[in-house]
Amino acid sequence: MASTIVIPIEWYLWLSATLFSLGVLGVLFRRNAIVILMSVELMLNAVNLLLAAFSSYHADPNGQVFVFFIMAVAAAEVAVGLAILIMIYRNTKTTDVDFLNKLKW
Repeated sequence: MASTIVIPIEWYLWLSATLFSLGVLGVLFRRNAIVILMSVELMLNAVNLLLAAFSSYHADPNGQVFVFFIMAVAAAEVAVGLAILIMIYRNTKTTDVDFLNKLKW
């Protein structure tokens, strides 16, 4: 007979908090626009993990439906963000966000 292993919800909380913190640190301290976009995606995935864990813990599918919508918005964000980044790179030949301050009026 196979036994099921139940992972405590606290483990999901700690993992999600760690991933979200790494994403925040990536946004705050990195200067490469691609790394910043990846850090934002890491933060969104941390929230998705937590929503899916709570949804499973409470046996309510509403959290998983919300995760699906967040993933759709994240895909659109990546598409628009990369398009903007490509246009900036074509004009400035860099992806450094500090250089973008020089584009102000």
